[in-house]
Amino acid sequence: MIYAADWIVTQNPRREKIRRGAILVRDGRVAAVGPAREIAAAHPGEQVEDFGQAAIFPGLVDSHCHLPMSPLRGLGDDKPLFAWLQEDIFPREARLTQEAVYEGALLSCRELARTGCTSFYDMYMLEEGVFAAADETGLRGVLGENVTRFFPQLGGATREALFARMRGNIAAWSGHPRLRAAVCPHAPYTTDPEILRACRELCDETGALFGMHLAETQKETDDCVAEHGLRPVEYCDSLGLLRPDATFFHCVHVTPDEIALLRDRGCVAVHNPASNMKLASGTAPVPAMVRAGLPVALGTDGPASNNQQNMVREMWLAALLGKASAGDPSAMTAQMALDMATLGGAAALHDPDIGSLEPGKHADFFVLDLAAEPNTTPAHDPVSTLVYAATGHETRLTAVSGRPIYRKGAPRPNREGERGGGGALSP
Repeated sequence: MIYAADWIVTQNPRREKIRRGAILVRDGRVAAVGPAREIAAAHPGEQVEDFGQAAIFPGLVDSHCHLPMSPLRGLGDDKPLFAWLQEDIFPREARLTQEAVYEGALLSCRELARTGCTSFYDMYMLEEGVFAAADETGLRGVLGENVTRFFPQLGGATREALFARMRGNIAAWSGHPRLRAAVCPHAPYTTDPEILRACRELCDETGALFGMHLAETQKETDDCVAEHGLRPVEYCDSLGLLRPDATFFHCVHVTPDEIALLRDRGCVAVHNPASNMKLASGTAPVPAMVRAGLPVALGTDGPASNNQQNMVREMWLAALLGKASAGDPSAMTAQMALDMATLGGAAALHDPDIGSLEPGKHADFFVLDLAAEPNTTPAHDPVSTLVYAATGHETRLTAVSGRPIYRKGAPRPNREGERGGGGALSP
């Protein structure tokens, strides 16, 4: 299959943008990228879908999310993190069921696909439901069961039961072409050294990835210093948690020395601008991270603290916040925001086969309409149009491994076989 459009934004090392370009997809991977005429001439007989006035981008990567929280969207708005969690979120989450987790994750998966996202890194409870929703909708993802020191909890009545559940998920999804398990302790303030070391050991034993919230608020930092005598990054390093398979979410309250430490240990930081602003958690020093060479990805966080699962909007916020916080319009460019949402996401998910449209990589991409909506016209530069002008809802097609999982205007069959209007995820 050949997909052609006015622009192909490759995100290759040269950040090449091909005018009137095309990609050839075979066996779920990108087989060739180049000018449309050359691709068509070199591969006669291939079926061609030409999107015309549109741009084809690598699939966006939501590198930190809590997909099942979509039913909690709009609850407890306009509160700081700890009040929001303790008053509105934790009490409701205590009553969650496996079915509710699945239904919430399914809704979030549809929103991600609808707005050009092809991969995600999820942390939540009863992750079996999230695995099922992601498998059903065709997205690519890393999924980790939430781990805290509070028992009994949804994931297990005891620590032994919770770790048995995680081992089961790791084994059950081992070798899946799109989904991979992670071990995700919630945060330093909801765990203890013993549990954190056990999580690290489980990763070392099974090869699962490691992900955790880190340095999200000033209160977290103050409490960590009071309890352990160390700031959160230093505390995690003292426990041996900073490894090349580790992805840390938020990293708002970090010093230059801590940024260098995360970089030197091979870790990845995930920036969550909408959530951090909505909860008034602070502004992550992303321009400083980028200058220091620390890989930075981008994530939506939860649909209850954002309140969208829309990576296009997240790029827009990241670019504007980076400029405002640095007092420099060049401190965070549109290209840097796209880099975080694609190549940074590949680093966060520890998957070198996503993040760009290059031969041999997974054919994960989305098509942005540059003509149908007035806000994307004219499109002098497709990257600028995507980051500063688009909403994400101009997406015409989203594909994972070359398989369309969303196509604008297609009806969506529900699980009872009925058909609804609007965009659709392929069954």
